[in-house]
Amino acid sequence: MEKRISGHTGLMGLFGTPVGHSGSPAMYNFSFQHDGLDYAYLAFDVNVEQMPKVIETIKLLNMRGGNFTMPCKNIAAELVDQLSPAAEIIGACNVFVNDGGVLTGHITDGVGFVKNLELNGVPVKDKKVVVLGAGGAATAIHVQLALDGAKEVKIFNIKDEFYERAEGTREKLAEKCLDCLVTVEDLADKEKLEEAVRNCDILVNATIMGMKPHEDVTLVDKSLFRRDLVVADTVYSPEKTKMILEAEEAGCKAIGGVGMLQQQGAVNYELFVGKKMPLEEYQKFQASQTK
Repeated sequence: MEKRISGHTGLMGLFGTPVGHSGSPAMYNFSFQHDGLDYAYLAFDVNVEQMPKVIETIKLLNMRGGNFTMPCKNIAAELVDQLSPAAEIIGACNVFVNDGGVLTGHITDGVGFVKNLELNGVPVKDKKVVVLGAGGAATAIHVQLALDGAKEVKIFNIKDEFYERAEGTREKLAEKCLDCLVTVEDLADKEKLEEAVRNCDILVNATIMGMKPHEDVTLVDKSLFRRDLVVADTVYSPEKTKMILEAEEAGCKAIGGVGMLQQQGAVNYELFVGKKMPLEEYQKFQASQTK
């Protein structure tokens, strides 16, 4: 497919760091071309300190929409003009839509993650889930799991500012999702982590471990994997992280992060342009490129 950028081409983009590995530009640009929409989507490597200038630039260039990724999701929620209800609860946003200079932040990480599980035959209702991590994407997953009927969500994170934020999320969910027990534990407490993994139905890595330059890192010893455990990762580059490979070797149902990215992308695309994303066509295109 060929598309020429014109003087009318609208700009969308991804902001965060690192972004060089991102599959978002290829996915959105294919979809724009497929649907005959005059937009281009680029990736911009920026840090948290640069985000105020990023917001100014988005408005200056009249960018229709785009995405925020780690580590910029939380600061983005503070800088946009308004937030969707879910983004307000979570205190982070991974999507923005620009309507006449008014930026609205949305959070779609959790929706994409849960949809990907369901497409792989793993409903979350009444399940016990262990989630490693408490950053922006992880928090969206915590909230969506609880909203979609998980029985337990056990959050493990190191003792940092995200740990404190997770405790705040737990308090909010205690009020809004009475049937879901949410707990927050120190990731350094190996005994509690091992016990939680042994007793859960789904284990989720929602940290950057497994992503470049941490490809050789996994937070859970493979001896804890068992055949009736579902192991899911939010990292999509590499497509199979060390944790996913070890889970497959142990006979677990292992679900990588690519599907989450695609399902999340479909939700984002509709927010951007008001149309269903041609996801099936994009998947066929991807497959043709690997032959």
